[in-house]
Amino acid sequence: MLVGIVSDTHDNGDVVERAVAVFEDEDVDAVIHCGDFVAPFSATPFDADFEFYAVRGNNDGEWNLQNVIDGFGTYLGEMSELTLGGSEFAVYHGTSEPIVDALLDCGRYDYVCRGHTHQRVHEERDGTVHLNPGGIAIPPAPGEPAAVVLDTETGDVEFHDIG
Repeated sequence: MLVGIVSDTHDNGDVVERAVAVFEDEDVDAVIHCGDFVAPFSATPFDADFEFYAVRGNNDGEWNLQNVIDGFGTYLGEMSELTLGGSEFAVYHGTSEPIVDALLDCGRYDYVCRGHTHQRVHEERDGTVHLNPGGIAIPPAPGEPAAVVLDTETGDVEFHDIG
């Protein structure tokens, strides 16, 4: 199964459109947004030909976001678990590093997907893959955001620049 992952799009319509285009071009089956859309209008372009899941970020102050996403996808709240392509996912925006570390260290998940730091991460810790696609370049963000495509069958992870 191909899973797209994105985060911290912060109302940047161009970044959102490029992410959706990558996911459509790669023919992903599902997309996970790790939070910080900011406003509900930033979520609507993800109403596309894939399953869509999203968690709330610390800048997602408009609670109408849940109503918008529930119209075409699944709003997961602050943190959630998913099973996609036979793999176990923890999805969390990432505002608390001790929580991220606990998710990575517990041994329950194949993948921990998070955002918040605006830093790309692809690392493995004791069999759990930690993924952060980065975010828009809000100083001092170290790089551009990415649309990540994960193949759950092979474990291949590809970062596509969308900044």
